[in-house]
Amino acid sequence: MAAVRVLAVDDLLPNQAIKVDVDGVAIAVVKDDAGDIFAIGDTCTHGDISLAEGFVEDDTLECWAHGSKFSLKTGKPLTLPAYEPVPVYRVDIIDGGVWIDPASTLTIN
Repeated sequence: MAAVRVLAVDDLLPNQAIKVDVDGVAIAVVKDDAGDIFAIGDTCTHGDISLAEGFVEDDTLECWAHGSKFSLKTGKPLTLPAYEPVPVYRVDIIDGGVWIDPASTLTIN
């Protein structure tokens, strides 16, 4: 599958996450306080909770239900109770739009 335009860069405020659905894949698109945009799997691996409803802090997205924080860069959980990572997707900014390919996850060591 090719990348899809999911929203405009201006649709995101700093420290905000928005849930988008691309071909059945739920993705949290996040703008951190530095203005960088990330895309990670939207479902917390500890429970079936939307991460986009959580809190953006520095380079993490925190699940509002149980407090697990996930790295926006790697998808790895940084706090318990989650211990499994969420996928991280490549983000391309083209003509003011945020483009994501849900079939292409990044592998971060």
